[in-house]
Amino acid sequence: MSVPDTSVARTTRRGALGITLFWLALMGALYLGFDQVERRQQASYVAHEGSDGELVIPRGPDGHFRVAGRVNGQPVEFLIDTGASSVTVSEAFARAAGLEGGQSVTFQTANGTLPGRLLRNVPVQAAHLGLAGTTVAVGLVGEDSGQALLGQAFLSRFDIQILQGEMRLTPR
Repeated sequence: MSVPDTSVARTTRRGALGITLFWLALMGALYLGFDQVERRQQASYVAHEGSDGELVIPRGPDGHFRVAGRVNGQPVEFLIDTGASSVTVSEAFARAAGLEGGQSVTFQTANGTLPGRLLRNVPVQAAHLGLAGTTVAVGLVGEDSGQALLGQAFLSRFDIQILQGEMRLTPR
């Protein structure tokens, strides 16, 4: 009867453990590297103030322009909609922002008519640009109450230029 060589078994286990640790370290390094690349990419889509005080909004990977802002002091992510008449928010957002009252209206949308309300003289801010009195429509339908449309009630007060994947809003 032969006795198994424990030094061979021990060496085999150490080798397997070493290979496993090597691959885990390599996968971790790759994960961290790709995470950094994605963070830099996401940062390139963030709106910022240009050299002349204009708001520079990069086109997102989905082709839309988005900017962080506030409606009546409540944070929101705006989707720029040059075809929308008003700044438009959902009813849930309006409640959170303290937007009460207003004139009852029926909105004509691409998806048909929707009931809503219209408020005037609401403070709206897109990044560093703000207006003290803007028309805000309440009635946006969607899943995310933290999103809104930034329409002509705000945009018409700025010069708009779209060039090389960037939208620039310049105060008049």
